[in-house]
Amino acid sequence: QVQLVESGGGLVQAGGSLRLSCAVSGIISSINAMGWFRQAPGKQRELVASIARDGRLDYADSVKGRFTISRDNAKRTMYLQMNSLKPEDTAVYYCNANIDSVAGRAIYWGQGTQVTVYS
Repeated sequence: QVQLVESGGGLVQAGGSLRLSCAVSGIISSINAMGWFRQAPGKQRELVASIARDGRLDYADSVKGRFTISRDNAKRTMYLQMNSLKPEDTAVYYCNANIDSVAGRAIYWGQGTQVTVYS
């Protein structure tokens, strides 16, 4: 069974940093595009950053210059380095991956990790 397991959320003061990780477990053949999404209370889930299998990056305007997405294909893990955090970054962060496995190609989601930024 394919699973995405996130870690690294927490409580941080504005201006601080956090690093999120998302590890893929299970029997798979390949991981295609991966991404980080977030959902704040009362708001829709939004894309924060994505990384293609070939390394192409995309960021939401609100996080450009502050967040960095990366992946280690050998470890089947994706990261989100978040610097200069702001209170408006407070949300539940979810990782997402397009994965090929015996079940075919499908989109998988992590369980979410809370990030809270206080001023």
